[in-house]
Parts: sequence; structure tokens; C-alpha cells
Amino acid sequence: MGVDFHQEYDVVRETFDMVEDLVKLHIRRLCFKGPMEDLTKTIHLQPAITAVSLSTLQIIEKEGLQADVSAGHSLGEYSALCAARVLTREDTVRAVMKRGELMHREAGKHKGAMTAILGLTIDTVASMVQEAQSAGAVSIANHNMERQIVITGSPVAVEKAAALAVAQHGKAIPLKVSGAWHSDLIKGAEVDFKNFLDTIEFKPPVHPVIHNAVADVVSDPDEIRSVMVKQLCNPVKWYDTLKQLMKDQVDVFVEIGPGKVLSGMLQKTIPSDYPARMYAVNTMKSLEDLLKEIS
Repeated sequence: MGVDFHQEYDVVRETFDMVEDLVKLHIRRLCFKGPMEDLTKTIHLQPAITAVSLSTLQIIEKEGLQADVSAGHSLGEYSALCAARVLTREDTVRAVMKRGELMHREAGKHKGAMTAILGLTIDTVASMVQEAQSAGAVSIANHNMERQIVITGSPVAVEKAAALAVAQHGKAIPLKVSGAWHSDLIKGAEVDFKNFLDTIEFKPPVHPVIHNAVADVVSDPDEIRSVMVKQLCNPVKWYDTLKQLMKDQVDVFVEIGPGKVLSGMLQKTIPSDYPARMYAVNTMKSLEDLLKEIS
């Protein structure tokens, strides 16, 4: 992750220096060499992905491009806040590191699972989740696309909800995760995370940020802080976020950071007659394509 940009840009090397200094981890080694088993531990993955995302953001801004609106999926919402100057780069890293530590702590206390449900509506899945709660804690974690919903909670309850989905001709795909993210099973992290965020300055955004927990813009810094605490255990309303971006007539979408999962969701969500250009910037080639087409 990010090796292309690290080789090419001083600003990226400086960003990695800053992240490693703050989190006291060998982020470069994890991003460039792994092993995957170590990289994907949430306590490592959150600062690692953020290092790559902030690096890519720095490059894009260095090349003269500025966002008019930002949004990020779960962890990515912190990079979106940085893009809108709500958080400094340093405080963004501090926040995601603390978030990862607390999530890791709670996952150690409460075994959890997550499963993607495909082919069913949000109302249908919500009904199944409610029925499965007789087996334990289970809720909706992410509404990613109209008919792609992730459920989260205790393994037995998640398995029961998944079985109900399959019985209704949906598809259930267990996810490889180390905890029940965006669920009440990690609610024990909320107070400590709130107390930590209270030590960080949140500034008014220089452009709108559409937030996961509400799928809408929040402008007041104190309210943003509260929404980010809420985001920890509440569902990620990504499908509603995409609909809001289209309602606002956003027509150029740039995904930054490793991979292109969000671009894939966007392509499957946007109507064929909606005028949009989409870019996933994670290599020098993809950056060159972006700069060539919108310069």
C-alpha cells in the first residue's frame, strides 16, 4: 500500500515519518511488506490505511486539486475530516490510533462476527436482524449499496440472521474481521473515545463533510465531535451518503487510499444516465490519469 507514492514524493515520506513518530509502529514495513496477518490487525490497519490516505490527499492537493465536499466510509471518515480541515493531520492520526486501540480492546472482551447480506433490501434485513436478536446481539453495521448490507454482532446471532437471509433467497458472505465493528459489542469504547476526542480541537469544515452516522452534513465542530463518537457503534449509512452526493449534483468522485472498493460501490449505485466521472487514486498511473483528465 502506497509504495509508488512513497518512492516519488517527499511529502509522502514526510507523512509516513509523522505517522510512525506518533503511533510508534513500523508503518512503512506493514504497508509495503506486511505480512498481511500483521497489517490487518485493526490496531495496525487503522493507522496504516490512514497514512496511505493522508499521503494520497497530500499529493492531490500538491497538484492543485481541492475537494468541494468530502465523505469517508467508517475509518475513511477521519481522512475526510482532515480534507475539510476539521482535524489536523497529526490529530487525525491520533484519533484513528486511539479508535483502533479501543476497538481492539473491546473485541478482546466480546467475540464478534460480521457478514455481508446481498440481494435483500434494508427493511428486509432489519426485520431479520430483529428476529435474530433472540440469539444474541446483532445489528446492521453498513448499508453499502441498495442491496448490500453488512450485519454485525455475536457469532451465533449473526449466523442466525444470515440463515434467515438465505431462506429469503439472499446471499450471505462471512467477512474476515477481528471484531463486531459498528455494534453494541464495542460500546464499552464509547466513553473513553469521547474523552479522548474532547482533548482534540475540531474546527469548522472548509467544505461540507457528509457523515456516516447521519448521511448528512454537520457544520458545528462540537456536533461533529459527537457524531464521530456515535459513528463508532452506529451503522455506516453509505448508500444514503451516495444518494446525498448525487442530490447535491456531485459529478467527479475521487477515491483515495488503498483499493477501489468504494468506486465499485459507486459504479453499481449511480444511474446510467447520471453524469459522473470516477477515479480510484492509489498508484502513480491512476494519479496521472486523474490529473490528465481533470486538469
